[in-house]
Amino acid sequence: MRNKKNKHLGIEIDPELHYKLHYISKYYGRSANGEILYLIRQEIKAFEQAEGKIEVPTEADTPNKNI
Repeated sequence: MRNKKNKHLGIEIDPELHYKLHYISKYYGRSANGEILYLIRQEIKAFEQAEGKIEVPTEADTPNKNI
């Protein structure tokens, strides 16, 4: 079941990149969405190791809830 608090992110990609994403995700036994989330998490982990932890503000601290 979907988590209603999750955010939706729509992107446009060219057909070649789309095909390659699906190829890689199937190779690793993930969906394309799962592969994208895995790659995003890996990049965030690498960034935080190099630059420090990113603190996520609470809902009360965030004036613009579109972030």
